[in-house]
Amino acid sequence: MVGEGVLLGCLNHPDVEQVLVINRKPGGVSHPKLREIIQTDFFDLAPIEPQLIGYNACFFCLGVSSVGMSEEEYKRTTYDLTLNFAQLLARLNPEMTFCYVTGAGTDSSEQGRVAWARVKGATENSLMRLFKQSYMFRPGFMKATPGQKNVKSYYKFFAWLYPIGRALYPAGFCTLQEVGQAMINAVSKGYPKKILEVKDIVNLAKA
Repeated sequence: MVGEGVLLGCLNHPDVEQVLVINRKPGGVSHPKLREIIQTDFFDLAPIEPQLIGYNACFFCLGVSSVGMSEEEYKRTTYDLTLNFAQLLARLNPEMTFCYVTGAGTDSSEQGRVAWARVKGATENSLMRLFKQSYMFRPGFMKATPGQKNVKSYYKFFAWLYPIGRALYPAGFCTLQEVGQAMINAVSKGYPKKILEVKDIVNLAKA
């Protein structure tokens, strides 16, 4: 859901020249700006390495829920997988800006009691050390972009809460359009903070 929302924002933005999407299966989106690589194994990127050269930004939106997973399993699919991509991209494109979608409540200290928050915190910290320009996006509840196909079935039961939540607790609610726009602005304009909470995402989207 997050990746598709950000993708649509990029495709519709006049300053974005080309988008490369790396998927495990076809995403079903067609656009003149869009290239897609199907790579089933995200831990073996050697076959596609030559095609990753020449990009000035990565918007990393892949993520899984920690529900039902051990900390070791979650670390592999979150920290290990993300760093596998990031280390390769940093080598191929050292001036790249890396934007990572993490989550509200992430633990930067890596010492807290919540396992997923520790793993996300470790991932953020490693990415910020790896790239000169990197931004950690910590959204809360995100409103889907009109026209999205990859929306969880349960989302429709909560979508009605968005306008109420945005009005009563704006620090916890944003749209995926804002997330995408904020990422684009992070690349073109920068931002004084490396870790962006919801209010930062909304502010940067307006920049």
